[in-house]
Amino acid sequence: MQNLTVLGTGVLGSQIIFQSAYAGKTVVAYDINDDILAKLPARWEQLKPAYLRDVPGATSEKLDAAVARIRPSSDLADAVRDADLIIEAVPERLDIKQQTWEQVSKVAPAKTIFATNSSTLLPSDIAPFTDRPEKFLAMHFANQIWMFNVCEIMEHPGTDSVAFDAAVGFATEIGMEPVRIHKEQPGYVLNSLLVPFLDAAAQLLVRGVSSVEDIDKTWRISTGAPKGPFEIYDIVGMNTPYNLSKDSADPEKRKFAELIKTEYIDKGYLGIATGRGFYDYSK
Repeated sequence: MQNLTVLGTGVLGSQIIFQSAYAGKTVVAYDINDDILAKLPARWEQLKPAYLRDVPGATSEKLDAAVARIRPSSDLADAVRDADLIIEAVPERLDIKQQTWEQVSKVAPAKTIFATNSSTLLPSDIAPFTDRPEKFLAMHFANQIWMFNVCEIMEHPGTDSVAFDAAVGFATEIGMEPVRIHKEQPGYVLNSLLVPFLDAAAQLLVRGVSSVEDIDKTWRISTGAPKGPFEIYDIVGMNTPYNLSKDSADPEKRKFAELIKTEYIDKGYLGIATGRGFYDYSK
């Protein structure tokens, strides 16, 4: 599968775009308007130094060639017209994802395999909103995918094995380590481990037990881990934990969502991608 379309150019969507183009794929970057797409060149300039620092063999010439393989589009029919694979990376809300795939199904070629990059939602909750549930699955990438190159590939009971194997092959071709998930699991593998850990840190914060810095320091020193939970939040970005927590039945999770919104999102502090989250990265 040579032609990829990525729906959504946020933190992880833009990383999937760039990594795939770096691996030689032809990529269309779709978002809902041209104002959002106009920010992509700056995003590529942010990613280039990370590749030069972290990816063996990366050169400026290879990175420029990757950018040349990326075409932005705010026209959905145009964006998907040649796609062998579409990866959706829109906000982590079931209704938005369902509506997106309803629209995509009206214009995508019959050959195209559909994949959601959801980190928590099950493909069987989205597949019925497509015209090809047998070609629908999940491909979840970890943040900073050029370094943390895991791709969790999860089928639902109706996924065809040919589509599943093709997704595994694509992930391998763009430098990922595919994790095959044959039974649906909320949180997949990575977030089944990570989310309870991050939730515990958020709970400590909103209860006033300790500060962001001391919670992170405790984890790093005690376990030898390179990063604490709030440093991980900054890598993930603020929008995802906010969307996951704002409508929770747990009042502490809602309180954490409100804290994220008022103290960070509303001020433009979205995490590492913007230079500031729980920590200031501008220096």
